[in-house]
Amino acid sequence: MIVRSPAVAGRFYPQDPRIVRRDVESYLLSVKERTRAIGCMVPHAGYMYSGQVAGSVYATFEIPQRCIVLCPNHTGLGKPLAIMSDGEWMTPLGDVPIDAEMAGELMRQFPLLEEDAEAHRNEHAIEVQLPFLQIMHPDFTFVPIALGTGRFEVLEALGHAIGSVVTLSEYPVLLIASSDMNHYESDSVTRVKDRLAIDQILALDPAGLFEVVMREHISMCGFAAAIVMLAAAKSLGATSAELVSYATSGDVSGERDMVVGYEGMVVR
Repeated sequence: MIVRSPAVAGRFYPQDPRIVRRDVESYLLSVKERTRAIGCMVPHAGYMYSGQVAGSVYATFEIPQRCIVLCPNHTGLGKPLAIMSDGEWMTPLGDVPIDAEMAGELMRQFPLLEEDAEAHRNEHAIEVQLPFLQIMHPDFTFVPIALGTGRFEVLEALGHAIGSVVTLSEYPVLLIASSDMNHYESDSVTRVKDRLAIDQILALDPAGLFEVVMREHISMCGFAAAIVMLAAAKSLGATSAELVSYATSGDVSGERDMVVGYEGMVVR
């Protein structure tokens, strides 16, 4: 059995389990009543920058037993459509099992997905989500998918395949797209560009999101994950999206000349 060790504990989030728990629980205090969701989009920067945005999203809904977590491939290693279908991921809060049954069904439904632990070994974008999920549902299982392709037709087809697999699931499944927004431009430019992308997500329009990201040169690292999540959610009957929280790194650092945007959204 493959056990993936933490790659960014002690850098993107604390290594001490007591501090991880304290910090994550502090980010989850914003909502008293939780509902259900089909999917969500959450940022993946260091907790000091984006933890509040991510927590505000997770606080709005119940975490089910099963999750599919999609992320960009920042490292460039491994396959362009990389899934892990067996094993566990370690975090400071303990081990999280991969949902082998659902991963296997995804690979059967969408053969372009390839078994590849290398693409995930040093990738942070899924790892930083796991402590939130562990605290909210300690026994959850998940399927990790890292996307190294920006081909719209492939991403849309993967979303439809995920929708088909989720439909067959005996238990509810949450779709999580891990993505930051525009990178390394001024705060004012970033907010304008990010709003263009946000509007397409609010419209549940994966093709519109792809088009605006390409046309406006929005450096949204996880746009592929968002497209897959939206396509899957629409096939599952999603009717609305909500912007829960938005911030830039400048809101924490005070530096406005070069920032990264962070968006938190829920799809129902």
